[in-house]
Amino acid sequence: MHEPYGKRIPGYDNAHAVKPPKKFKYAGQRLTYDHKHRHASDRGVPYEFKDAYQLLTDFFSEADQVLQAARQK
Repeated sequence: MHEPYGKRIPGYDNAHAVKPPKKFKYAGQRLTYDHKHRHASDRGVPYEFKDAYQLLTDFFSEADQVLQAARQK
């Protein structure tokens, strides 16, 4: 989801891995690919994909929250 000026607001993604904080870096670590971005500068937090229905439900629920918050500004 993008604002009119092209800045991403919430988004769900599996195109790249979420990089863990440097304090948790160790050999043999598995990186999480399913994740969501909560705002434009968010590097991503893990998202547990269950099925397409749940993904769409979560996305539209979060989109509704963002749109309501934008209307209140």
